[in-house]
Amino acid sequence: MLKIRLQRVGKKHDPSFRVVLTDSARAARSGSVNEVLGFYSAKREQTKLSGDKIKEWMAKGAQVSDTVHNILVREKIIKGPKKNVLPPKKKSAEETKAKALTEQTPHTTIGK
Repeated sequence: MLKIRLQRVGKKHDPSFRVVLTDSARAARSGSVNEVLGFYSAKREQTKLSGDKIKEWMAKGAQVSDTVHNILVREKIIKGPKKNVLPPKKKSAEETKAKALTEQTPHTTIGK
């Protein structure tokens, strides 16, 4: 399956990414891509994408990663809501302790 995703390039502490079309079985850092579709630099706030080629590959069945999807929505290449790409929030120690206490206390019923 073909995927449109980010491939990291650039120097240490200066992240910039290529938007590439690649086979999903290959690793992102392997360097072997089918086509370069643009680039994205978050630090410099630069984005240059080939919207026509991206739409063409999506029509042919290429899947888009969640982060690339959000970039495409922001650049108004595709329409739709953004996807949540943040990891799930970890519960604090206090919340887990309180939950454990409520599970340990048995519920007693007063009978006749």
